[in-house]
Amino acid sequence: MDLTNPYYIIIEASVIIILSFFFGEISKRTNVPSVLMLIILGILLQQGLQYFGFGNLDFFPILQILGIIGLIMIVLEAALELKLEQDKFLSIGKALAVAFIGLIASTWAAAEILKYFIDGMTDQLAWLYATPLSILSSAIIIPSVTGLKGHKKEFHIYESTFSDIMGIMLFYFISSQLPLLPDPTGEEGLEVIEHHASGLAYLGNILITIVASLVASYAIILVFQNIKSHVKLFLLIAVLLLLYAIGKTAHLSSLIIILTFGLIIANMRLFFRGPLRKLLNYKQALHIYEGLHVVTVETAFVVRTFFFVIFGITIVLSSLLSLQVAMVSGLIILSIYLIRFVILRIFIGSDILPQLFVAPRGLITVLLFNAIPQEVQIQGFEPGILLYIIIGTSLIMTFAMIVDKKRTTSAIRRVASAPIGYERWKAPTLADVPVEKEVEQH
Repeated sequence: MDLTNPYYIIIEASVIIILSFFFGEISKRTNVPSVLMLIILGILLQQGLQYFGFGNLDFFPILQILGIIGLIMIVLEAALELKLEQDKFLSIGKALAVAFIGLIASTWAAAEILKYFIDGMTDQLAWLYATPLSILSSAIIIPSVTGLKGHKKEFHIYESTFSDIMGIMLFYFISSQLPLLPDPTGEEGLEVIEHHASGLAYLGNILITIVASLVASYAIILVFQNIKSHVKLFLLIAVLLLLYAIGKTAHLSSLIIILTFGLIIANMRLFFRGPLRKLLNYKQALHIYEGLHVVTVETAFVVRTFFFVIFGITIVLSSLLSLQVAMVSGLIILSIYLIRFVILRIFIGSDILPQLFVAPRGLITVLLFNAIPQEVQIQGFEPGILLYIIIGTSLIMTFAMIVDKKRTTSAIRRVASAPIGYERWKAPTLADVPVEKEVEQH
């Protein structure tokens, strides 16, 4: 069988997308993240490719491109979900604090564990490797918390979104701070990380990017609201991809461009005030926002589907059999929930279920691991650690959501089946009205 036949590739891609849709439906009913099903599908495809003699195919270039587009779509999708409304500022503040402290504390704990167990891990490299392991996956969390109470659901959407964005920025900041490092081959002396910059220079880089992002975002909205053609949403996506790529080549924090644009178009009434309000055609801009939201969700779905399937294909299953891999993964997972417990008790209080266990790792984790510069990759780090943590945190979340759903359903049933006293629910009669009120009525 010639699996490289273009018609076979179309069939394979179509079947994968269809299966991904059904995985999503199964996930809604069982709370089992579709990500796990996609990874398992990838592992099964890996076995099939090896059987037909295609086990040596290099999927890394495809994974890299999907990763870049996926990163942009996830940040844009998350930004479009953030509504900066005044009555939600307290909730946003709590979610931001929990996300930031949780990210820093979890990264520190994971870095210490990696440094202790894996040879060749310096402090900075340990933090670089630990950062992706400490970022919540909004791609998994947002679809999974739809059944929670309003304030809990809102908290998870904000927290996971902030975790994604701050985690990505932390990763690229650490990457930019890497000093001269020995070449892993030992043959070419020292390798210099291209984007080395001081902390002050990096802060200046961010400020420049924010200013450029604001100017570009306002310009894009004002231009696109006047485009009459129906074919403009993918044109808008192309412009954002172009800006991101140009920003990366100029060593700017390009994701800030995507984040800023998403926040502005999702909160136009907040950002277009005073003289700017007259320039905004709110109705037309709202159509762009709604269409962009749909396109972003659909695109993120396709990219996420193929990314996790290809990730499953590239997994080295033998690494899962290592005792050290299992031990390191277990300790990192334990640290995640211990730290989360303390932080949630401080900021949320005693009502922290199931929030405590809603901390899955996913797409961002894999994307950032693939973005670690080759010059600083540690040979002793097993990819199985990544897989164990993704699967472990996802299964823990699944179990917690199932238990919470049963607990909530049981409580509703108890209330519904409780005997209702006649005295409590009967319609009031004249005898029930106090004498004073009866006199007043007459």
